[in-house]
Amino acid sequence: MNVDDLISQTKAKFSHNLAKFYLQEKYKSRLTFADQNGLWEANQTFISFLSSQTSIEIVLLDLYENPIKVDRIKLLEKTNGIYNEVMNDWYKEFTELQNKR
Repeated sequence: MNVDDLISQTKAKFSHNLAKFYLQEKYKSRLTFADQNGLWEANQTFISFLSSQTSIEIVLLDLYENPIKVDRIKLLEKTNGIYNEVMNDWYKEFTELQNKR
C-alpha cells in the first residue's frame, strides 16, 4: 500500500467513527424523558428495576436525585415504549451507516 491509500483509509475510518459517535449522542439524548414530575432515562437497568418491583406505587430518585412517588406500571410502560422506539430508530440509522462503509 502506498501512503495515499493509507491516508484515505484513515480518513474514512475517522469519518465513520465520528458518524457513529454522532448517532450515539443523538439517540442517547432521546432516551431522557419527563413523566410523573420527574426526569428519567430509559435504559436497560431502569427497565429491569421497574420490572422487578411488585408495588404499584414506589418512590424513586429521578435524574436530579429528587425522590418522586410514581405509578410504577405507567412509568414502566412509558419507559419501554420510549426505549424500543429510540433503539429501533438508532439501529436503523446505524445499519445504514454500516452499509455506506
